[in-house]
Amino acid sequence: MSQADLTVSQHTTTDGVHVLDLAGEIDHTTADTFRRALSADDGSLPYTVLDFHAVTFMDCSGINVLIAANNAARAHGGWLRLAQTPSRVLYILHVVGLDDVSPLYATVDDALAPEAAA
Repeated sequence: MSQADLTVSQHTTTDGVHVLDLAGEIDHTTADTFRRALSADDGSLPYTVLDFHAVTFMDCSGINVLIAANNAARAHGGWLRLAQTPSRVLYILHVVGLDDVSPLYATVDDALAPEAAA
């Protein structure tokens, strides 16, 4: 495996929400790519939606990145939301309890909806 196994497309909405579209595997060889995508120049991306629809695998390296990103977002008064999480990734999120920490949404649009903040 190499870092080419994870691709990240990203954009920021007009409301300032950072949206990452992830594809491939998130493991020890791609965790740095994932971590960098979740980092801003000042170390924060307070409002972030992660689109997991094309993630085929995630191990504890990805979980560690998610926990750190969630903590950083909350420290800056923001949030981290997960969208379109496939069952193979949802399973590991459930096992470690992260599904109770970061909200899960069926679609990116659902995660971006203002009422999702309630």
